[in-house]
Amino acid sequence: MIALGLVLAVAGGVAVYLWNGLRPVPAADAPVRFTIEKGMRAKDVAEALEQHGLIRDAFLFSGWMKIKNEGSRFQAGVYDLKPGMTRDQIVAKLNAGEAVAAEAIHFTIPEGFTVKQIAERIAQQGKVNKDNFLEAAAQPDKWTGSVWTKSLPADSKLRYPLEGYLFPETYEMKQGSTETEILNKMLFELDRKLAQLPEDWQTTLQERGLTVHQLLTIASLVEREVVIDEERPIVASVIHNRLKIKMPLQIDATIQYLLDKQKERLMESDLKVDSPYNTYLHPGLPPGPIASPSFKSIEAALYPNETDYLYYVTKKDGTNSHLFAVTYSQHQKNIKLSEKNAKQ
Repeated sequence: MIALGLVLAVAGGVAVYLWNGLRPVPAADAPVRFTIEKGMRAKDVAEALEQHGLIRDAFLFSGWMKIKNEGSRFQAGVYDLKPGMTRDQIVAKLNAGEAVAAEAIHFTIPEGFTVKQIAERIAQQGKVNKDNFLEAAAQPDKWTGSVWTKSLPADSKLRYPLEGYLFPETYEMKQGSTETEILNKMLFELDRKLAQLPEDWQTTLQERGLTVHQLLTIASLVEREVVIDEERPIVASVIHNRLKIKMPLQIDATIQYLLDKQKERLMESDLKVDSPYNTYLHPGLPPGPIASPSFKSIEAALYPNETDYLYYVTKKDGTNSHLFAVTYSQHQKNIKLSEKNAKQ
């Protein structure tokens, strides 16, 4: 009888231990934030649950999960779990991956921004470190977002290798994203946008004798020169026409770029600055893009209007539009009209 009593007492103690260790903790209204890291084992999850006060006993919880064949389907993430949840409720939530949505960061890159302006814009919003971003933009081994960066020319004349490749768009990313991750997101967006061009775009590119790098360069010139969408393919035609006859492009935006600042009026001395980006001194395209072009500018550069225009000048009448000309004498007349508009 004594032995039987002892057995029953031990069995009762074990039963009480199991019941107490496996029952829910006292309920509470405030949720507890709990994280499952990638690669965590079920045992580690149980210990973390106990440390956060969400279960009573990690050892018993682990044993129960083994019996139930649970724990292998837990999904990594951040969870809000309320004290008082049952074992089944906890496991169901972790299996379903009902994690708290990761805090996101949002930032917008305007069309026509340079790599330097992009770094400054994101840094001002507290999203990245400017210097780290520019450093990542100069390290090809970190560029995994775009297939087109693999054919980017290794040209020492390029001020920023990725100039023109970081697509201007509004982005949403996880809080804490690194400079490299943000950079590659923007590169990936470029590839996504190029894929939206007509199916024959690469054939058309080859027929024009252009590389993607040259396409983006022309598109960036259009972007910095044009405001009105309807004029983008017209200005693109002027660029193509001048390239065909090896006529210097003489585009003011390239001077602004090499000076690294916007000037309302360029001086004669500015046009003489010795730089491969100076399209007044050097015929042909500059070494690379001078800004991040919009999709419409890329489209215009690839499919320009068929014109004979070689010249254009802003009307200066508040419309942001241009006057186009085939001959230099026509261009001179347009310049006089532009100056007249400015005085008025």
